Amino acid sequence: MDAIILQILNGLDKGSAYALIALGLTLIFGTLGVVNFAHGALFMLGAFCAVTLNKLLTLSFITIDETQKDFLGNPLKVETPYIEGWFGPEVAGTVIEWSVPLAILFAIPIMILVGLVMERGLIKYFYKRPHADQILVTFGLAIVLQEIIKYFYGANPIPTPAPSAFSGSFDFGALLGFDPGTIIYPYWRLVYFGFAAVVIAGVFAFLRYTTFGMVVRAGMADRETVGLLGINIDKRFTIMFALAACVAGLAGVMYAPINSPNYHMGMDFLVLSFVVVVVGGMGSLGGAVAAGFLLGVLESFASMSQVLNVLPGINQIIIYLVAIIVLLTRPRGLMGRKGVMED
Repeated sequence: MDAIILQILNGLDKGSAYALIALGLTLIFGTLGVVNFAHGALFMLGAFCAVTLNKLLTLSFITIDETQKDFLGNPLKVETPYIEGWFGPEVAGTVIEWSVPLAILFAIPIMILVGLVMERGLIKYFYKRPHADQILVTFGLAIVLQEIIKYFYGANPIPTPAPSAFSGSFDFGALLGFDPGTIIYPYWRLVYFGFAAVVIAGVFAFLRYTTFGMVVRAGMADRETVGLLGINIDKRFTIMFALAACVAGLAGVMYAPINSPNYHMGMDFLVLSFVVVVVGGMGSLGGAVAAGFLLGVLESFASMSQVLNVLPGINQIIIYLVAIIVLLTRPRGLMGRKGVMED
């Protein structure tokens, strides 16, 4: 039982990343009809927003510390972060330590700007082009973005630690009545799951309970009719593209302590996230979220040693096997809408 609970937790953790990326992908496809293969790169850019803020906060100047000497008796040169010189060591230490959560505020305007530039500068020219053209151009954009990151940050992963307050692990075993220490799970992964739940709930609430969201949903169902009512639906869809980019970026920010950011992390999640979207149903927001968590949990269970001993390598293909089964039985996916991608 303890192993099952642990695998469910692992699956929810991984499924949170799948669900957030797939949610953004579905927002873009549902509103603009664009298959955006650059969405994984937006996830990567979010992670590097966390890296960038950490580097900015730790920019230092050299001072001479007369109280410390080297082996020759000379005063030591000490690197002091600028923020420490401005606000003092205690405040500076706290801000640097909490750089990842603070990167959320740093990433939001950046990711919105990136989304607006992508949509206005490139994507809008491919609205009425075949999906194959959209895939090619957005995939090329993703490669360009990851090569830019590689040029400026290098090819090696960059560790980005979570705040020390979340560096430990939570003892689920003691909470659930098992022997203490049987189910240990890192605090930050629990934080990530909670963060994903809040973002997903926020997006659904925005679309369901705000006037802007209701107009967008109406435009997704019948774009021409909404346009005839005098509403600039194209402008609202552009804002939704920026919102989807922001969701992907925030998912990357909070994932940085779990998986050290590297230039190809977007591609690692991209293909799996598209499988999640297809399994959930193209254009279905609820389907994307449900499929993200479902496939995350299944992948986690497939990684258990007991399963791998019977079916070696099943953890590498389980998501694709599920996708094949779902599409053979339900060609539109779990919650797909009629007419989507069927023209």
